[in-house]
Amino acid sequence: MNHITIISIGKLKESYWKDAEQEYLKRLSAFAKVEIKELKEESFSEKDKPEIIKQKEANNIKKALPKESFLVVLDKEGKQWSSEQFSHQMNHSSIQLFNHLTFIIGGPLGLHDSILSMANLKFSLSNLTFTHQMARVILEEQIYRAYMITHNRAYHY
Repeated sequence: MNHITIISIGKLKESYWKDAEQEYLKRLSAFAKVEIKELKEESFSEKDKPEIIKQKEANNIKKALPKESFLVVLDKEGKQWSSEQFSHQMNHSSIQLFNHLTFIIGGPLGLHDSILSMANLKFSLSNLTFTHQMARVILEEQIYRAYMITHNRAYHY
């Protein structure tokens, strides 16, 4: 069974996001052991330097990283794929060499360069901008969809 960790800056606040996440985690349990690590979102104002805020969040992310994991960061500059292409990427031999797959979702300011440079893969959900809560649930749905495509199960048409 695969191990997946999703590291997310900030928490799911509204109950409908929590409910959606619980549904996808339940569905994913047939394919993978999924762990969610919610990290504190650093508060900031317009006066604060974004790089300092991102560095603080990066330090927390580094502490939360599982050992020997394939790292995928969600980044607006990352590759965009169709669901079929994403499924193929999740089954790519370079990822399968690792026993663990970790997705990282940054805060509102994005991810610090130190985290981006650690990534094995940079992935973008869309050219559109989503809230981080929404991006997390969309990612979970796409991971589930990828497993369904891989196993030729009715879900993706």
